[in-house]
Amino acid sequence: MSTEPITNNEVKEVSQQNTPKQPKKETKKEQLKFLVKTPKGTRDYFPKTMNARETAIQTITRCFRRHGAVTIDTPVFELKDILTSKYGEEGGKLIYDLADQGEGEKLSMRYDLTVPFARYLATNGVKKIKRYQIGKVYRRDQPYMTRGRQREFCQCDFDIAGEYDPMIPDAEIVSILNEVLTDLEIGTFRIKINHRKLLDAIFVLAGVPREKFPAIFSAVDKLDKVSWEDVEKEMVEVKGLDRAVAQKVGEYVKMHDKPKVMYQKLVDMKLGETAKDAMNDMKLLIEYCDALGCLDNVEFDMSLVRGLDYYTGVIFEAVMVVGNTSVGSIAGGGRYDNLVGIFGANKIPCVGFSVGLERIMIILEEKLSKSSKLYEAQTEVFVASVDKNRLINRLQYLNRLWEVGIYAETLQRVNPKIKQELRDADEIGCRFAVIFGGSELEEKKVVLKNLITQKQLTIDDDKLIPALVYRLTHKDTYLTEDPEMFATEEEVKQFKQVRHQLNVFN
Repeated sequence: MSTEPITNNEVKEVSQQNTPKQPKKETKKEQLKFLVKTPKGTRDYFPKTMNARETAIQTITRCFRRHGAVTIDTPVFELKDILTSKYGEEGGKLIYDLADQGEGEKLSMRYDLTVPFARYLATNGVKKIKRYQIGKVYRRDQPYMTRGRQREFCQCDFDIAGEYDPMIPDAEIVSILNEVLTDLEIGTFRIKINHRKLLDAIFVLAGVPREKFPAIFSAVDKLDKVSWEDVEKEMVEVKGLDRAVAQKVGEYVKMHDKPKVMYQKLVDMKLGETAKDAMNDMKLLIEYCDALGCLDNVEFDMSLVRGLDYYTGVIFEAVMVVGNTSVGSIAGGGRYDNLVGIFGANKIPCVGFSVGLERIMIILEEKLSKSSKLYEAQTEVFVASVDKNRLINRLQYLNRLWEVGIYAETLQRVNPKIKQELRDADEIGCRFAVIFGGSELEEKKVVLKNLITQKQLTIDDDKLIPALVYRLTHKDTYLTEDPEMFATEEEVKQFKQVRHQLNVFN
């Protein structure tokens, strides 16, 4: 054994050899084991964008309230059984399921606001309501962010639930959608209309086996995205439909025109008894929409399907005609009379629509404005008639009031009794009633009644709007025969601008 002393350098060298190397300190970025971003199909909204979104929502909400609607809210997730089998062949695949937390309930994120609304009616025993709801929904779709197709997005819904005479609520729904899109100033748009029972009828005439209806509906529903050749190929090669039958279907679904023209074409085609009810519905819808002044923006399109299983009658969809047409459908809806009954409640007829806010905002993304003050959601004027067969006249008066921005309603019956009309007006808290009959129409007069004081005044028809604007802007004013109690033309113009918030995106 060596007895030579160990030097200090040798001690240091041995120490360094025996000491383990310290790991390199990770940077903050390296410490993160995941990518920091929003989930696929979602996005953040910056203040500038939110300013525009809030303005759009306020514009939509004002229109909804102008028609006497109240708002509700429902959970963003529902029992899975509530949502399944409601959205057709394609839609059902897009529902988000939540992980089982061991609580015994299978849950899913809401796919839309319509099925939760039907569940709300059944759960709470509500049989009659004009409702709007604005909220987020979730779909496991393939995102296309620049076209407004997201996995989390906002819908703005308006629905009328309850027993009413045919097509009166449906026509108001189309009119409200027309108002919303007009008030948003998005540009030139078109509202396509069709009827699910009319589609059933032409499928029968074409020879489509009834068991293949859902599959062929799903194929036709793609016509706004792909060519007819591609749709026909899917029908024949994927869905197993006879080619001759598919070609016959094509002859029908390629048809579209102005509502009155298209209706007459279908009459001339003699579609038979299977289409009778649907044709009667479409005749009334076109007549009432004409009275409400919204028919110019409507097209009768036989290719419109709306893929959701719950539609039972009229269906409609809004698309851009000029400008950013790549976003596809910006709104859609229809009649769904059987959905509430699925949940064990009595059948409650419903009709409504949904506006896709994300797609609207793509169109308006460069048009920002200051947020505006919201008005109270209270119907101010009720339109009533004292004799029968005055529905068209009532609808025309309603349209005049809505155009100015007055919150107005009428009873959605063809021939209501005046006592029933005034009782409804009192129940919803109207301050004024516009009342007329055959004699008033002949003399171009109208009765304006204050429902608080019960005083009434007969005035010239062309003085109705100035009289109402004056009284609505002077809250302490009661009806007298004072001829000076009418708003000036400039005051009416200013009232309309405030109520409609004209040019809010300029």
